[in-house]
Amino acid sequence: MADTAFTFRLVTPQRLLLEAPIVSLEAPGSEGYLGILAHHAPLITPLRPGRLDVRDTAGVESSYAVSGGFLEVSANRATVLADTAERVDEIDRARAEASLKRAEARLTDASRDPGAPRDTDASREVDRPRAQRAQERAKNRLAISKG
Repeated sequence: MADTAFTFRLVTPQRLLLEAPIVSLEAPGSEGYLGILAHHAPLITPLRPGRLDVRDTAGVESSYAVSGGFLEVSANRATVLADTAERVDEIDRARAEASLKRAEARLTDASRDPGAPRDTDASREVDRPRAQRAQERAKNRLAISKG
């Protein structure tokens, strides 16, 4: 099976999640999902939040929730540099639901009339793009953890 395998690394700023020979990779590219097999043409592409699926040389599949980053394929190696990533079985649904509620509350506050009175907790300026990214990450984690 060596001829059908390639080296894969999944890396975040916090840790190396996986480094192993695999036979296939499905990643959430910026233009849609893409599949990678051994001897794929060189490629660099941004990733969007989504599910990353890996099949190892024994045929075992594992899935990860990624929140963006980049995929590089070159010389029969693939590397994902993810903003965040976690195995599907590591996702804490309660924490993801709480993150989603916080992000939605921030976005609701950001869309309020600037002249309207604000709560003391909500009096801070809301970084709308950051809240939208947090909302997207939480939704992705919840969707992927369902199956």
